[in-house]
Amino acid sequence: MTTKKSIRLNSMLALCGALAASVALTACGGGASQFAINTGGTPEVDVLTVEKGNSDLSLSYPATIKGKTDIEIRPQVSGFITQVHVQEGQHVTKGQPLFTLDQVTFKAAVEQAQAQAAAAQAQVNAAEVGVRNAQLQLNNQKSLFDKGIISEYTYTLAQNQLSTAQSQLSSARSNLATAQAAVTSARKNLSYTVITAPSSGVVGTIPNKEGSLASPSMQVPLTTVSDNSDVYAYFSLNEKDILDLTDGGKRSLAAAIDALPAVQLRLSNGNIYGITGKVATVAGLIDQNTGAANVRARFANPSGMLVSGSTGSILIPQREENVILIPQKATYEVQDKRFVYVLNDSNKTVPTAIEVQSLSNGKDYVVTSGLKPGQRIVVEGVGSSIKTAGMEVKPRKVTLQQVDAKQAQTDAQMAAQEGIKPAQ
Repeated sequence: MTTKKSIRLNSMLALCGALAASVALTACGGGASQFAINTGGTPEVDVLTVEKGNSDLSLSYPATIKGKTDIEIRPQVSGFITQVHVQEGQHVTKGQPLFTLDQVTFKAAVEQAQAQAAAAQAQVNAAEVGVRNAQLQLNNQKSLFDKGIISEYTYTLAQNQLSTAQSQLSSARSNLATAQAAVTSARKNLSYTVITAPSSGVVGTIPNKEGSLASPSMQVPLTTVSDNSDVYAYFSLNEKDILDLTDGGKRSLAAAIDALPAVQLRLSNGNIYGITGKVATVAGLIDQNTGAANVRARFANPSGMLVSGSTGSILIPQREENVILIPQKATYEVQDKRFVYVLNDSNKTVPTAIEVQSLSNGKDYVVTSGLKPGQRIVVEGVGSSIKTAGMEVKPRKVTLQQVDAKQAQTDAQMAAQEGIKPAQ
C-alpha cells in the first residue's frame, strides 16, 4: 500500500530529474537552433550569379594640390618691419598692402636725390645761358669778320667759346639725367618699403613679425600669397600610361588629352571633391630618374576649400562594356594569386583562381579570366566563416547592386561608431 509520504518523495525525484535535463540541455547550447549549428548546420550566405555588364571604374594617381599661383613675398630692400597689415589665412586683393618697412632712411635718400637733381638743373640752366651768350658773340664776330674788321684768329676764338659752352651744357644735362635717375631710384626704393600683394589670393604663414629685420637675401619669405580660385592637381603618368593614352602613337598627345573625360579628385579623407576637373597639360619630357611625366589637372575652387600643399588622388574614369564585375569582398589571396569560391551543383564551395584588372573603385573588380557568366560565387563570409573547399552552404541570391548597397551601409555604420565620415 502506497503511503502519502512515498508519493511526495516520487514527485520530488521527478521534478529534480526534469530540472537536471533542462540544465543539461542549456549547457549544450541554450536551444534547439544553437544545437543544430553546433552539430553541423548548413550556413546561409549571399551568393551572386556572375553576369556580364558595364563597368565604370577609375585609374587612381597620387596628386599634390597647388594654387593657380603660389607667390613667395620677399622684400626688395632691407629694413625693419614696422607694420604687418594682414593676418595668416586672410584673403587679399592685388595691390593690397601686406607689410611696411622702416621708411626714414629711404625718405632721406629721396630728399637728398631731389636736392642733387635741383643743383644739376641749375647747372643746366646756367650752361644754356652760356651757350646763348656764346652764340650771340659768335654771330657778332662773324659780322665783323665778314667786314674785315677783326682777324680770323679773333673769329676762331669766338667759335671755340661756343663749342666750350655747348660741351658744358652737354655735361650739365648728363649730370641732370644722372641726378634724376637717382631720384627715381630713391623713390622706387621708398615704394618698396610698402610690400603689396602681387595678386589676389590667400595669405600663408607669417614667420616674421613687427620689429624683425627683412632683407632680399633672407631664406624664408615674409609670407606666401596663393591664388586658390582655381587649383592644379599635379600627378604623374609613366611611359606605358602615355602610350596607352596615344593608342600606341596613333594619335597625338594633345588630342589624347582633349579626349580625356572629366576627372575626379579624391581628398585625403577619402571623400570625393564635388566639382570635376579637366586634365590640362602633360609634360613633353619623361623624367629619366622616375620614368614618368608630370601631368596637371585643373579644378575650380569657388569656396576656397582646396588649399595649396594638400594631397589627394586623381581618378580618371575608364568605362568598359560587356565585362564581368564582381565585389572585391568575394575574393581572397593566396601567394599573390586571387581566388573566389564558386558553388557547384551541390552548393559546395570550389576555390577558383581568377585574374582581375588593376582598375578599382574600391569595392569591385573587373574579372579578365577564371569566371564565366552563369557561375555562382560566394560573396559573404569569404575568408572568415567560408574558408575551406567542399563546404556546403545554403545560397541566398543577391545582385551586385545589393551587395554594394549592403557594403556601403556597413561602412557607414562602422564610420558612425568611430566618428568618421565615410568615403563617398
